[in-house]
Amino acid sequence: MHKQGFLSVAGLLSLLYLFPFVTHAQSLTIQDAISTAQTNYGIIKAKANYVNASKSTVIQSKRDYLPNLNLSLQQDYGTINGQNGPLYGMGLSVASSGLPLPDQNWNSAFGALYLTNVNWDFFAFGRAREKIKVSESMVLRDESDLQQEQFQHGVRVAGAYLNLLAAQRLIRSWESNLQRAQALKNVVVTRAKNGLIPGVDSSLANAEVSNAKISITQARDYEQEQANKLAQLMGVTNQQFNLDSLFIKQIPELLDDTAAISNHPLLQYYSQRIAVSNQQAKYFQTLSAPTLSLFGVFQGRGAGFSASYATNQHAYTQNYFEGIKPVRANYLLGIGATWNMTSVLRVRQQVMAQKFVSNALQEEYGVIDNQIKNQLILSENKIRNAVSNFREAPIQVQSASDAYLQKSVLYKNGLSNIVDITQALYVLNRAETSRDVAFINVWQALLLKAAAAGDLSPFMKL
Repeated sequence: MHKQGFLSVAGLLSLLYLFPFVTHAQSLTIQDAISTAQTNYGIIKAKANYVNASKSTVIQSKRDYLPNLNLSLQQDYGTINGQNGPLYGMGLSVASSGLPLPDQNWNSAFGALYLTNVNWDFFAFGRAREKIKVSESMVLRDESDLQQEQFQHGVRVAGAYLNLLAAQRLIRSWESNLQRAQALKNVVVTRAKNGLIPGVDSSLANAEVSNAKISITQARDYEQEQANKLAQLMGVTNQQFNLDSLFIKQIPELLDDTAAISNHPLLQYYSQRIAVSNQQAKYFQTLSAPTLSLFGVFQGRGAGFSASYATNQHAYTQNYFEGIKPVRANYLLGIGATWNMTSVLRVRQQVMAQKFVSNALQEEYGVIDNQIKNQLILSENKIRNAVSNFREAPIQVQSASDAYLQKSVLYKNGLSNIVDITQALYVLNRAETSRDVAFINVWQALLLKAAAAGDLSPFMKL
């Protein structure tokens, strides 16, 4: 019953988040466990890479403002028959240039085109600037995501650490219970052999010893599960942990009752999500504005057809080098503006959709904020209850120990029966396990409050 109560306290930590190698001889502190986990855990490493990816996106957004510089080179072989008539180029036609002669001919020669093009959208009513701001806000969002993941993982590791420590203490309590049960068995067997008590008493004593052994096995199984969980969270394979006994020797200094949650890592992350969405809406608004561009072209061209080819269709050469040698050059400079008028209608809906996304994110923020506030209230109650149980535990142990000693003496003197002493044995074991768990539960309650307050410093400063 007490074991289940302890587990329920640890399970409360999940309400807030809906979602170096240690040797056996070396004591593992909770700070080392959290630090190791935050270094080794794969999810945290992945989110650190997401941050680096976002930072690279910022650089890319800044470089998108640079002019486009295109270099083109082509060398061809073909005819230059021309024809009068309209034509719409859809990317599948050729750009042969020649006079429209009265008859088709198959005169062919080499030709070449060398082209340099510069195009710069130098002004688009803040489009480039807003795009950069979107990328920068995404960096802040991903950094907040990393920080809240580190915090949440620290809470998970601390909870697993305390669970494992409690499991180890429970094993010690059950081992003490086994020693008492074996000592009782020895007394009962001796008295039964001497005919002082019924033989059934030895059967009951054997049952108590077996029950104590089974309880130890179950406690060790639970301890192994908790060690495995802690190892997974730390990103290590060693599962033989020697934990810090501080948590079973003293209760912590409690957090300030007026703990603020405005800087909670989870709230900061949700706030940054809203900021990214709002910035994207501003960027989308610039997509409906015109774009002013500067452009320039320099072109060199070569051909194997002579300038007199119009009057003399034999004035051409099929020499490759003569055909690709540039003999004419042109340049062009200009400024232009483009504005897709219908984009205003499309962008307006895009902006409205993004604003609805921002509203949805704001509602999610409100849900998390409400959960954290209620979690903080719950943690205060848990702390008071845990401290109350902690103060009662020594009284319970002392009383149960006195009762067991009394029943043991009475039984040895034939003034009590086996049922009374086994009941006293059970009460003492229950009191000892309650005492061991009481220490840990105070720390678990503090961890619950630290999770709600967004502050793990009480555990990191131990």
